[in-house]
Amino acid sequence: MKEKKVSQRVNWPITILLSLGLITILFPLYMAVVIAFKDPSEMTNSISGILSLPQKWSLQNFSEAIRVTDFWRSLFNSFLITIINLVCSILLHSMIGYAVGRNKAHSKFYNLVYLYIVSGMFVPFAILMMPLVKQTAQLGIANAIGVIVCYVVFYMPMNLLLYSGYLVNIPVALEEAARVDGASAFRTYWSIIFPIMRPMHATVAVLTALGTWNDVMTPLVIMSGTGMNTLPLAQMTFQTQFGTNYNLAFASYLLALIPILVFYLICQKQILNGVVNGAVK
Repeated sequence: MKEKKVSQRVNWPITILLSLGLITILFPLYMAVVIAFKDPSEMTNSISGILSLPQKWSLQNFSEAIRVTDFWRSLFNSFLITIINLVCSILLHSMIGYAVGRNKAHSKFYNLVYLYIVSGMFVPFAILMMPLVKQTAQLGIANAIGVIVCYVVFYMPMNLLLYSGYLVNIPVALEEAARVDGASAFRTYWSIIFPIMRPMHATVAVLTALGTWNDVMTPLVIMSGTGMNTLPLAQMTFQTQFGTNYNLAFASYLLALIPILVFYLICQKQILNGVVNGAVK
């Protein structure tokens, strides 16, 4: 008997929406690349002049952007703040998520703690901005340390939500077996739970790193006047009262995009596993 071919119907509404979404992503990226490699003399007020390919591909804008923004020092500052925030967030938030996630189902206290922390996701930064500036100044941490402390607190609600949701997929029997063998709660967490949550660690790392790497407001209001710039702050030098140097600005944006893009590509598989397995049930 001949096998019947199964006809596959194309879901045109979804296909059209996905195509539009792809265009909305690729078009700004295309403009950024084209403008970054263009000579400023090629920029005109017409649409064709902006969207056309460069007559001569040049790296001059990139070298000038590196010089103007003190790129390597700003890159080091962003890298240092992001890495320290990632390490602190993964260690502290995973422990808090483990303690709260395992107890909130049968303890009103832990359930209230969970709701209290997660409710921080709904507080706008604009409300917290001025009190944070005042508090960090009074505590003497109106610098990179204060920025890191703020980041660890800011990302706690989202990360607690992710970690507590992922714990649903980890059998409690593993912890009970460890207790029978004489392991303490900390040893059980560090030796069994922490390694199992590796996909969620990758998810938390990328989401936290993206937010930290691209943030402008927190370093701007806390580190203002310290002379220490992150990459987003350094890129603000291209925007003046009288205009914007788009060629240098887009070249700088592409340079700042490369490190976080590489980090995302490395952790991509773990991120997908963490998102799928960490869905709150």
